[in-house]
Amino acid sequence: MAKNPKAIVKDMTADDNLNTQERQALADALDDEYKAHETYEQVIRDLGPVRPFINIVEAEARHISALLALFERYGMTPAENRWAGKTPRFAGVQDACRAGVQAEIDNVALYDRLFESTRRPEILSVYQALRSASQDRHLPAFRRCVERGGMGRGRGRA
Repeated sequence: MAKNPKAIVKDMTADDNLNTQERQALADALDDEYKAHETYEQVIRDLGPVRPFINIVEAEARHISALLALFERYGMTPAENRWAGKTPRFAGVQDACRAGVQAEIDNVALYDRLFESTRRPEILSVYQALRSASQDRHLPAFRRCVERGGMGRGRGRA
C-alpha cells in the first residue's frame, strides 16, 4: 500500500524544521559572533588598524556569514545585531587583547555547549569550524599580543 503523498511531503519537510533548542543555539552563536565582530571593529576605530584585530575582524565577518547561511537554509529570520555601538572600549591594544583572550575562551565554551543542541551534521560542521578558529587561531593570536605587551608586528598585514 502506497503512502499518502501529503504525508511524504510532510516527512520530507519535517527534517528541515529545527526544534526550539536548535533555533536558540543558532541565535546564541550569531549573537556571540556579532558581539566579537563589533568589539573588534570598535578596537580598530579607536586604536587604528592594529594586529591581530584587523585579521580577526575579517574572520568574524566570515563566521557571521556561515551562521547566516544556516539561518537561510532553515528559513529562520536572524535577529538584528544588538551590539552596534554597545561594545566595550579599551585604553590600549594590550587591554583589548586581554579582553580578546577572554572573549575567545568564552566563544570556545559556547560552542562546546552548542554541540549538545543538535545532531544535524551541517550545523555541527559550522559549529566545529567556528570553535576551531577561536581555539586554534584567534586565542593564540590574542595571547601573543598580550605577551608582547600589545605590540604586534606592526600595523596591517605582514
